[in-house]
Amino acid sequence: MMRTEKQNMPGSKKARILIVDDHPMLREGLAARIGRQPDLEVCGEAADITEGLEQVKSTRPDLAIIDLSLKSGHGLELIKKIKHACRATKMLVCSMYDETLYAERVVRAGALGFINKQELPEKVLEAIRQVLAGKLYFSPATTEHLLQRAVGMSPGATETGMESLTNRELDVFRLIGQGKTSRQIAKDLHLSIKTVETHRENIKGKLGIETVAELSRQAVVWVMENG
Repeated sequence: MMRTEKQNMPGSKKARILIVDDHPMLREGLAARIGRQPDLEVCGEAADITEGLEQVKSTRPDLAIIDLSLKSGHGLELIKKIKHACRATKMLVCSMYDETLYAERVVRAGALGFINKQELPEKVLEAIRQVLAGKLYFSPATTEHLLQRAVGMSPGATETGMESLTNRELDVFRLIGQGKTSRQIAKDLHLSIKTVETHRENIKGKLGIETVAELSRQAVVWVMENG
C-alpha cells in the first residue's frame, strides 16, 4: 500500500520502506509516521511471511521493517528468505520481544538492527536511517551487553538460560507459551511430533526445568512478558 504525502524535491530520491507486521493499527501508525518524512516513503505492507516475501519481490524496497511475531510464521524465517531473495533490501526488526535475546539472532539471519516497539517515534526514525546507511542499530543497553559478551566470554565458554536455546528451540518454547500442544507445534513448524518432543526435553535441560507443568508455566510467563 503506497503512501506518499510529499513530492520529492528535484534530484532527490526517497528511501522505499516495506512494513511487515500482523497488527493493522501498528502498520498504519508507522506508515503515517514514515510518510511525513521528506526522505522516506512506504511502498508496501504485509502481515505474514508469504505476503512479506511477495511484497519484497514486487516492490524491491530499500528497507523492510519486520516484526518477529507474525500472522503465520516467525520474523527470523522471513529475514532469511528476504536475504536470499533480495540482498539489496536492508532489514530492521521492530518488536516487543526481548532485544538482548534476539539481537545476535536477527543479525545472523540477515537484519542490521533491532528496535523495541515502545521506543519514541524519533528513535524509530533514527534506527531506520541508520540501517538504511548500512550501519547496525541496537539500544545502548544491548550494545553494551553484546560488547561485554564479546570481551568476557572465552572461546570455550557456554551460554546459559534463554540465550542457550537455538532458534528452533526458541520457536517451540514460544508456541508452548501460546498454549499449543506438541501436535499443533509440529504442524506449525513442519516438524515431526517426535522432533518437537526432543526439543521440549532439550529446552527443559538448558533451562533447568524438571516438569512439563513448569515448562508450560515459564513459557506462558515469557510470552506474556514479550508480547
